[in-house]
Amino acid sequence: MPDPTQQYFTAKPESVGQARDFALTTLDSWGLSARAQDIRLCVSELASNAVVHGSAPGHGFLVKLEADDDFVRLEVHDSRSHRPAVRHPSGTDPSGRGLRIIEEFSDGWGVEDRLPFGKVVWSHFKAKETPC
Repeated sequence: MPDPTQQYFTAKPESVGQARDFALTTLDSWGLSARAQDIRLCVSELASNAVVHGSAPGHGFLVKLEADDDFVRLEVHDSRSHRPAVRHPSGTDPSGRGLRIIEEFSDGWGVEDRLPFGKVVWSHFKAKETPC
């Protein structure tokens, strides 16, 4: 399988699109397009969270992708240790659905501490789609 790859982004709104492009380009180069749109959506949500909630002033975020025969793992590293939690917003709340999207489109996710500070929010995806 391919070597893991990562890219650092500054904590600004336009970096979210750059992170999505990085993920799609990487997956395409690895020949792993089966779940590319699900992963793209999750990159968008996790990168947005890193920009809005996870990056301390002067810090950005890191997107890392790795793959083996079974799974693609997406990680977003940021500089704040506050752990995100799944929310259940009402229909009129303008935000709060990001981690529910991650739950829906990935095959698992979690949060780990990052040293010397911050956290890693990860999700993984079956590398191949299973037939219905």
